[in-house]
Amino acid sequence: MKPLNPMKIVEMDGYAANPGDISWEPWYNITTPDGAKVEFEIHERTSPELVVERAKDADMVLTNKVVFDRQVMEQLPKLKYIGVLATGYNVVDTAEAAKRGIIVTNIPAYSTSSVAQLAIAHLLHIANNVAAHDAAVHRGEWGTCPDFTFTLTPQMELADKVFAIVGLGNTGKATAEIAHALGMKVIAYTSKQQSELPIYINKVETLEQLFREADVLSLHCPLTPTTKHIINREHLAWMKPSAIIINTGRGPLIDEQALADALNRGSIYAAGIDVLTEEPPVNGSPLLTARNCHITPHIAWATLAARQRLMHIALENVKAFLQGRPQNVV
Repeated sequence: MKPLNPMKIVEMDGYAANPGDISWEPWYNITTPDGAKVEFEIHERTSPELVVERAKDADMVLTNKVVFDRQVMEQLPKLKYIGVLATGYNVVDTAEAAKRGIIVTNIPAYSTSSVAQLAIAHLLHIANNVAAHDAAVHRGEWGTCPDFTFTLTPQMELADKVFAIVGLGNTGKATAEIAHALGMKVIAYTSKQQSELPIYINKVETLEQLFREADVLSLHCPLTPTTKHIINREHLAWMKPSAIIINTGRGPLIDEQALADALNRGSIYAAGIDVLTEEPPVNGSPLLTARNCHITPHIAWATLAARQRLMHIALENVKAFLQGRPQNVV
């Protein structure tokens, strides 16, 4: 086997995946098959103007959100490998990478349980608004209430409501399982056959049927030209005014202005959003001021358990590539 040494790995934006609660030590002990030590360099964050400078001597790079497009790759003739520290890999021009013989890998299914958990957390927050009631109690409002109970927002029972899913991959199925455990009726729009689905999930034949029947619509599909703005004015018009939309997938699945308008006029009841089209939203978003829109800063994937799995799989991806048998190639 032709020696791969000397080699260098550059982590372009390591802070998000590992803000300091996971050890980087194993990455400093990577060796090539012929025993040569691989140099490892970490950057917590990398701005676009520094990408080429930092990666110019790298044989391998790791990226979460740093973009590797044609313009960047053509300035990196040494580059052999791009390891994406996420499941989605739209930050890499994979067609260009293939032309240049650059292997691209991702991290599949590392955050399934965590993302499903936050999707349901958003739903429960909308249904019960525990945080607002807790704050009210601590402000003394219960202590001065003439009754034994009071509510600040409507309290919603989820049992028997219709939980509709777009995208029935690992995360969609995990979320469906929790919704089912809450007593919800689960339906899905999917390319899978009914016989392939868990017994408690009913397949619907059209997107319109899914949207019209949904009490809760949860997005778990990848971002593609077909799914971009799957939540748009036309499709929102199909939905019940009592409907709730949950998005823990990708921001551009939603036309943000269309959803904001629907929320503000009351034709959609609420939304729980973990992702936006622009992250962070430095230029704002109409959803930031929309009525009954609850937004978290892309944290569904970020539990310690999920990030530990991510880091482990990323390391194994690199080792497999060095041994000439790359895994999780996209």
